[in-house]
Amino acid sequence: MEQELTAGQPTRQSSVKIADEVVGVIAGIAASEVEGVASMSGGVVSGLGEMLGKKSFSKGVKVEVGERQTALDLYVVMEYGVRIPEVARRVQENVKRAVESMTGLEVVEVNVHVAGVSFHIDPKDEEPRLRN
Repeated sequence: MEQELTAGQPTRQSSVKIADEVVGVIAGIAASEVEGVASMSGGVVSGLGEMLGKKSFSKGVKVEVGERQTALDLYVVMEYGVRIPEVARRVQENVKRAVESMTGLEVVEVNVHVAGVSFHIDPKDEEPRLRN
């Protein structure tokens, strides 16, 4: 017995698998967009890669991707003077929104680890900038 196929329908069971690195890049960029985040903290290996000219947008992001869900750990450096819990909450919201809208995966966890505080010195007054 022949089966009638409609245009656009796959003939077999199909699936789409999104690589951990893709989710990591989306999350890293989304976290970096939040005001108050100075940078992502990637550790020694990532730092060596950047010195060699390899920019990694997933630096400071650890990702676990399942078939329909994902969990993320982000390691961030905050700017001096910000309210860390507020910035961390905005990071969680922005990362969740970006990853879910771009991948269709359900984000079940966004854990923010504050790895440091950055002190930017303005050459004009040579005092740390404060942001509220």
